[in-house]
Amino acid sequence: MSMLPPPECPAHAHHGSGPVPLAAVVGSSDPRAVYRGLREKWGSVAKVELEPGVSAWLVTGYREMLTITRQEQLYSRDARNWRDLNEGIVAPHSGLLPMMGWRANVIGADGPEHRRLRKPLDDGIARMDQRRVRREVEALCTDLIAAFSEHGSADLVNEYATIVPMLSLASLFGLNGEEGRELLDALIALFGSADGSQAGNRDFEQILLDTVRERRRNPADDMTTVFINHPDLHNEAERLQSIVVMISAGNETVTAWISHTLRLMLTDLRFAARLHGGRLGVDDALDEALWRDPPMNNMPARYALHDTELGGRLIRRGDCLILGLAAANDDPEVRQDGPDDGWGNRSHLAFSAGPHVCPAQVPARLITRTAVQTALHLLPDMRLAVPADELAWRPSPWTRVPVALPTVFSAARVPARVPTGTGP
Repeated sequence: MSMLPPPECPAHAHHGSGPVPLAAVVGSSDPRAVYRGLREKWGSVAKVELEPGVSAWLVTGYREMLTITRQEQLYSRDARNWRDLNEGIVAPHSGLLPMMGWRANVIGADGPEHRRLRKPLDDGIARMDQRRVRREVEALCTDLIAAFSEHGSADLVNEYATIVPMLSLASLFGLNGEEGRELLDALIALFGSADGSQAGNRDFEQILLDTVRERRRNPADDMTTVFINHPDLHNEAERLQSIVVMISAGNETVTAWISHTLRLMLTDLRFAARLHGGRLGVDDALDEALWRDPPMNNMPARYALHDTELGGRLIRRGDCLILGLAAANDDPEVRQDGPDDGWGNRSHLAFSAGPHVCPAQVPARLITRTAVQTALHLLPDMRLAVPADELAWRPSPWTRVPVALPTVFSAARVPARVPTGTGP
């Protein structure tokens, strides 16, 4: 049976008329239907548009995803290999560059250089006291819910899911709450990959650079000091960019993960009934969210180092390939047919694969699980305040975060907690 997209979706509008704008796919009401339409037309590697005049290959096949993430000798993470950037097709002021341009960090490196730059991230995460992090995140979540619990309504994205990861991560790196909220505003602009993206990136980096320089003068018991003193980071740029990776990637993805898990519980009655009935645990809900709507719907990028073939498409040297993580999770070769068959299955590609697989899966799950559990416990009768099909999405070709998640619940006073430490 042909799986053509519905008439109102971007893939239908562009069917046979050129590349589909990737941001329109992520922002559509049903991205999975669009990805299936792209697969129907193109197969497992589809042509998409990143911005007007700039195209790329979107990899939608599960097996093809494993190929490009595991073969770094052929598919590089270094954006200096991007032909359209080198030839000036991507303008210097492009909103794509804060997410896709080369940086002196682990994301833009391959081979031994990548391993050197990844070690500080792995070492920093290994030093985290997970029990302390959980206690501090629970206290933060309780305080946030206490601020709106008496109102009987709240926006669980902007009053909760967006704030929890940023303030948690900011505290880990020694920033206060005000600085954390400034970082959040800058990051939302950065991930939008639109007109305000470069300004957001500059603001984000300046806040962190000021923190790095302050910690060099006055070391503290925080992750910033750990990165400053790590022997594998050779200069200020590498130290700064390593912190940029940890905070930017961790915040946006955890915001999306919390939002989608809560959205599932509020909009999917079958799922919510099973969760509240005890037949599924919170971890099952978290994994189902990763399958349906991974925090990064699309991950930039890989760049072909040689002419090659992938999924029946000719890939030229310098071509840009986008990791379609959401599309690959829905690949008919791997997805389950039954509505319940995928629960408990963690073979999804939400964290990517290969050498660049996400290094922070454990703390990300810890923060997300704590946020979801706390909301379940303190707001047990919450329900969506608007029809599910009225939910809108922040503009981005990469992440799929609701603009808002308005909820109502029984008004009650939740007492705030006093954190047991100075921060996670």
